[in-house]
Amino acid sequence: MTRGKALILGVAFFGLGAGGYGLFQLAGFGEASAGIAAEAVLILIVIGWIGSYLFRVVNGNMTYMQQRREYRSRYEAATEDELQKRFEALPAAEQERLLRDLGQLDDSADPGGPLAP
Repeated sequence: MTRGKALILGVAFFGLGAGGYGLFQLAGFGEASAGIAAEAVLILIVIGWIGSYLFRVVNGNMTYMQQRREYRSRYEAATEDELQKRFEALPAAEQERLLRDLGQLDDSADPGGPLAP
């Protein structure tokens, strides 16, 4: 959040308190009671906002975490595609050797036979 947005949010919150005070006075509350009621509403709003923030933190739905998950999945997909292209460009014998080294191909398989995934 930028400083300008924080300032606007603070002024809006102050205006909400003043507006609430005026509405409670119009509803028939005395000056002191209207102030207390407006203050109580603002406190409830702040508690609700903090609660929603903590809920997002606990569930991992923060903006940074979302961006990190999206970046990681795109990176893994791109890396996997690149490795697949490089593997397919290798000669069949080299592919077979790599698969055998990785344990993806049974050593007893026919060296001239089809490749196992």
